[in-house]
Amino acid sequence: MDGLRGYSCAMRMRQIILGAVLMGLAGCGAVLAPPKGGPPSDLPLPPKLAAQNFVAVVDAVEPVAEAVCLGAGLQGNCDFQIAIDGRAGQPPNAFQTVDDAGRPIIAFTLSLIATARSRDELAFIMGHEAGHHIAGHLARQQDSAMRGAVLAGVMAQASGLDSAAVDRAAQMGAGIGARRYSKDFELEADLIGTRIALAAGFDPVLGAAFFDRLPDPGNRFLGTHPANDSRKALVLGETARLRGQ
Repeated sequence: MDGLRGYSCAMRMRQIILGAVLMGLAGCGAVLAPPKGGPPSDLPLPPKLAAQNFVAVVDAVEPVAEAVCLGAGLQGNCDFQIAIDGRAGQPPNAFQTVDDAGRPIIAFTLSLIATARSRDELAFIMGHEAGHHIAGHLARQQDSAMRGAVLAGVMAQASGLDSAAVDRAAQMGAGIGARRYSKDFELEADLIGTRIALAAGFDPVLGAAFFDRLPDPGNRFLGTHPANDSRKALVLGETARLRGQ
Protein backbone atom coordinates (compact mmCIF):
# COMPACT_ATOMS: atom_id res chain seq x y z
CA MET A 1 0.00 0.00 0.00
CA ASP A 2 2.82 2.42 0.79
CA GLY A 3 4.18 1.92 -2.73
CA LEU A 4 0.77 2.60 -4.24
CA ARG A 5 0.37 5.76 -2.17
CA GLY A 6 3.82 6.93 -3.25
CA TYR A 7 2.97 6.26 -6.90
CA SER A 8 -0.34 8.11 -6.53
CA CYS A 9 1.38 11.13 -4.94
CA ALA A 10 3.99 11.18 -7.71
CA MET A 11 1.26 11.08 -10.36
CA ARG A 12 -0.58 13.97 -8.71
CA MET A 13 2.65 15.97 -8.50
CA ARG A 14 3.35 15.41 -12.20
CA GLN A 15 -0.18 16.53 -13.02
CA ILE A 16 0.31 19.67 -10.91
CA ILE A 17 3.61 20.48 -12.65
CA LEU A 18 2.08 19.80 -16.07
CA GLY A 19 -0.86 22.08 -15.30
CA ALA A 20 1.38 24.84 -13.97
CA VAL A 21 3.64 24.78 -17.02
CA LEU A 22 0.71 24.65 -19.42
CA MET A 23 -0.96 27.62 -17.73
CA GLY A 24 2.28 29.58 -17.63
CA LEU A 25 3.22 28.90 -21.24
CA ALA A 26 -0.24 29.66 -22.51
CA GLY A 27 -0.40 32.92 -20.59
CA CYS A 28 3.08 34.31 -21.25
CA GLY A 29 3.03 35.34 -24.86
CA ALA A 30 5.38 38.24 -24.16
CA VAL A 31 7.97 35.89 -22.70
CA LEU A 32 7.72 33.39 -25.50
CA ALA A 33 7.57 35.70 -28.49
CA PRO A 34 10.30 34.60 -30.95
CA PRO A 35 13.13 37.05 -31.62
CA LYS A 36 12.52 39.29 -34.61
CA GLY A 37 14.25 37.83 -37.63
CA GLY A 38 15.21 34.68 -35.72
CA PRO A 39 15.37 31.32 -37.50
CA PRO A 40 12.44 28.92 -37.21
CA SER A 41 14.35 26.86 -34.64
CA ASP A 42 14.05 29.78 -32.21
CA LEU A 43 10.27 29.49 -32.18
CA PRO A 44 8.84 28.22 -28.88
CA LEU A 45 7.32 24.77 -28.83
CA PRO A 46 3.54 24.39 -28.56
CA PRO A 47 2.66 24.79 -24.86
CA LYS A 48 1.33 21.25 -24.43
CA LEU A 49 4.41 19.65 -26.01
CA ALA A 50 6.78 21.84 -23.99
CA ALA A 51 4.96 20.96 -20.77
CA GLN A 52 4.95 17.25 -21.56
CA ASN A 53 8.67 17.32 -22.34
CA PHE A 54 9.42 19.06 -19.07
CA VAL A 55 7.35 16.68 -16.93
CA ALA A 56 8.86 13.62 -18.64
CA VAL A 57 12.38 14.90 -18.00
CA VAL A 58 11.68 15.78 -14.36
CA ASP A 59 10.16 12.34 -13.84
CA ALA A 60 13.21 10.57 -15.29
CA VAL A 61 16.09 12.79 -14.16
CA GLU A 62 15.20 13.77 -10.57
CA PRO A 63 15.55 10.27 -9.06
CA VAL A 64 18.85 9.73 -10.90
CA ALA A 65 20.18 13.09 -9.69
CA GLU A 66 19.15 12.19 -6.13
CA ALA A 67 20.90 8.81 -6.38
CA VAL A 68 24.10 10.40 -7.74
CA CYS A 69 23.96 13.02 -4.98
CA LEU A 70 23.55 10.37 -2.27
CA GLY A 71 26.34 8.30 -3.81
CA ALA A 72 28.73 11.26 -3.77
CA GLY A 73 28.11 11.66 -0.04
CA LEU A 74 29.00 15.36 0.03
CA GLN A 75 25.57 16.84 0.73
CA GLY A 76 23.25 16.30 3.66
CA ASN A 77 20.13 16.90 1.59
CA CYS A 78 19.69 15.36 -1.86
CA ASP A 79 15.91 15.70 -2.14
CA PHE A 80 15.79 17.95 -5.21
CA GLN A 81 12.79 20.21 -5.59
CA ILE A 82 12.00 21.31 -9.14
CA ALA A 83 10.56 24.81 -9.39
CA ILE A 84 9.19 26.95 -12.21
CA ASP A 85 10.04 30.64 -12.41
CA GLY A 86 6.84 32.00 -13.88
CA ARG A 87 7.74 35.69 -13.79
CA ALA A 88 6.96 37.49 -17.02
CA GLY A 89 9.83 38.62 -19.20
CA GLN A 90 12.49 36.26 -17.84
CA PRO A 91 14.99 35.03 -20.45
CA PRO A 92 15.71 31.31 -20.91
CA ASN A 93 17.56 30.31 -17.76
CA ALA A 94 17.93 27.65 -15.08
CA PHE A 95 19.62 27.95 -11.71
CA GLN A 96 20.30 26.02 -8.53
CA THR A 97 19.86 27.21 -4.97
CA VAL A 98 18.76 25.88 -1.58
CA ASP A 99 15.84 26.76 0.68
CA ASP A 100 16.09 27.71 4.35
CA ALA A 101 16.10 24.04 5.34
CA GLY A 102 18.98 23.25 2.97
CA ARG A 103 16.84 21.42 0.42
CA PRO A 104 18.27 21.83 -3.09
CA ILE A 105 16.10 23.66 -5.62
CA ILE A 106 16.47 23.60 -9.39
CA ALA A 107 14.44 26.31 -11.08
CA PHE A 108 13.57 26.71 -14.78
CA THR A 109 12.13 29.80 -16.41
CA LEU A 110 9.10 29.23 -18.61
CA SER A 111 10.97 30.59 -21.60
CA LEU A 112 13.67 27.95 -21.20
CA ILE A 113 11.06 25.18 -21.04
CA ALA A 114 9.42 26.56 -24.18
CA THR A 115 12.57 27.02 -26.23
CA ALA A 116 14.43 23.81 -25.34
CA ARG A 117 14.52 21.91 -28.61
CA SER A 118 14.43 18.43 -27.09
CA ARG A 119 14.07 16.43 -23.91
CA ASP A 120 17.80 15.75 -24.16
CA GLU A 121 18.51 19.46 -23.72
CA LEU A 122 16.22 19.73 -20.69
CA ALA A 123 17.75 16.60 -19.17
CA PHE A 124 21.30 17.87 -19.62
CA ILE A 125 20.42 21.28 -18.17
CA MET A 126 18.71 19.70 -15.17
CA GLY A 127 21.66 17.36 -14.63
CA HIS A 128 24.06 20.30 -14.88
CA GLU A 129 22.17 22.30 -12.23
CA ALA A 130 21.99 19.23 -9.99
CA GLY A 131 25.75 18.92 -10.46
CA HIS A 132 26.29 22.32 -8.87
CA HIS A 133 24.60 21.09 -5.68
CA ILE A 134 26.23 17.65 -5.73
CA ALA A 135 29.70 19.22 -5.95
CA GLY A 136 28.92 21.85 -3.31
CA HIS A 137 29.60 24.79 -5.60
CA LEU A 138 27.30 27.24 -3.83
CA ALA A 139 29.10 26.91 -0.49
CA ARG A 140 32.53 26.81 -2.14
CA GLN A 141 31.79 29.96 -4.11
CA GLN A 142 30.59 31.76 -1.00
CA ASP A 143 33.76 30.74 0.81
CA SER A 144 35.89 31.96 -2.09
CA ALA A 145 34.04 35.29 -2.10
CA MET A 146 34.56 35.72 1.63
CA ARG A 147 38.29 35.00 1.38
CA GLY A 148 38.60 37.42 -1.55
CA ALA A 149 36.84 40.15 0.39
CA VAL A 150 39.02 39.69 3.47
CA LEU A 151 42.24 39.70 1.44
CA ALA A 152 41.26 42.79 -0.54
CA GLY A 153 40.18 44.59 2.63
CA VAL A 154 43.47 43.84 4.41
CA MET A 155 45.48 45.02 1.42
CA ALA A 156 43.40 48.20 1.19
CA GLN A 157 43.89 48.96 4.88
CA ALA A 158 47.62 48.35 4.61
CA SER A 159 47.79 50.89 1.78
CA GLY A 160 46.28 53.57 4.01
CA LEU A 161 42.93 53.98 2.23
CA ASP A 162 39.97 55.46 4.08
CA SER A 163 37.10 53.25 5.30
CA ALA A 164 34.89 53.87 2.25
CA ALA A 165 37.71 52.85 -0.10
CA VAL A 166 38.39 49.76 2.01
CA ASP A 167 34.71 48.77 1.73
CA ARG A 168 34.80 49.21 -2.03
CA ALA A 169 37.98 47.13 -2.24
CA ALA A 170 36.39 44.38 -0.14
CA GLN A 171 33.33 44.30 -2.38
CA MET A 172 35.52 44.07 -5.47
CA GLY A 173 37.57 41.35 -3.82
CA ALA A 174 34.43 39.37 -3.03
CA GLY A 175 33.36 39.54 -6.67
CA ILE A 176 36.76 38.41 -7.90
CA GLY A 177 36.88 35.65 -5.32
CA ALA A 178 33.45 34.34 -6.31
CA ARG A 179 34.45 34.28 -9.98
CA ARG A 180 37.84 32.72 -9.40
CA TYR A 181 36.59 29.15 -9.62
CA SER A 182 33.36 29.70 -11.55
CA LYS A 183 34.66 28.35 -14.88
CA ASP A 184 35.92 25.20 -13.17
CA PHE A 185 32.55 24.88 -11.44
CA GLU A 186 30.69 25.07 -14.74
CA LEU A 187 32.89 22.38 -16.30
CA GLU A 188 32.53 20.15 -13.25
CA ALA A 189 28.75 20.58 -13.37
CA ASP A 190 28.84 19.73 -17.09
CA LEU A 191 30.63 16.46 -16.27
CA ILE A 192 28.15 15.52 -13.57
CA GLY A 193 25.23 16.61 -15.76
CA THR A 194 26.51 14.40 -18.57
CA ARG A 195 26.57 11.37 -16.26
CA ILE A 196 23.11 12.09 -14.86
CA ALA A 197 21.48 12.68 -18.26
CA LEU A 198 23.02 9.52 -19.73
CA ALA A 199 22.03 7.41 -16.72
CA ALA A 200 18.47 8.76 -17.01
CA GLY A 201 18.23 7.55 -20.62
CA PHE A 202 18.98 10.78 -22.50
CA ASP A 203 21.74 11.77 -24.93
CA PRO A 204 24.02 14.40 -23.34
CA VAL A 205 25.67 15.20 -26.69
CA LEU A 206 22.29 16.17 -28.14
CA GLY A 207 21.59 17.97 -24.89
CA ALA A 208 24.76 20.04 -25.24
CA ALA A 209 23.40 21.40 -28.53
CA PHE A 210 21.81 23.97 -26.24
CA PHE A 211 25.20 25.71 -26.17
CA ASP A 212 24.87 26.45 -29.90
CA ARG A 213 22.10 28.93 -29.13
CA LEU A 214 23.93 30.71 -26.30
CA PRO A 215 26.21 33.72 -26.72
CA ASP A 216 29.77 32.42 -26.52
CA PRO A 217 31.56 33.93 -23.49
CA GLY A 218 34.92 32.92 -24.95
CA ASN A 219 37.75 33.29 -22.45
CA ARG A 220 37.08 36.78 -21.12
CA PHE A 221 39.07 37.87 -18.08
CA LEU A 222 37.01 37.04 -14.99
CA GLY A 223 34.27 35.58 -17.17
CA THR A 224 31.99 33.24 -15.28
CA HIS A 225 31.50 30.60 -18.00
CA PRO A 226 33.94 28.69 -20.23
CA ALA A 227 33.81 28.91 -24.01
CA ASN A 228 30.91 26.97 -25.51
CA ASP A 229 33.17 24.84 -27.72
CA SER A 230 35.19 23.66 -24.73
CA ARG A 231 32.03 22.68 -22.89
CA LYS A 232 30.68 20.74 -25.87
CA ALA A 233 34.02 18.96 -26.28
CA LEU A 234 33.99 17.98 -22.62
CA VAL A 235 30.45 16.56 -22.89
CA LEU A 236 31.35 14.66 -26.05
CA GLY A 237 34.47 13.17 -24.46
CA GLU A 238 32.75 12.20 -21.22
CA THR A 239 29.83 10.63 -23.08
CA ALA A 240 32.19 8.56 -25.23
CA ARG A 241 34.08 7.47 -22.11
CA LEU A 242 30.91 6.40 -20.31
CA ARG A 243 29.74 4.48 -23.36
CA GLY A 244 33.10 2.77 -23.64
CA GLN A 245 33.83 4.19 -27.08
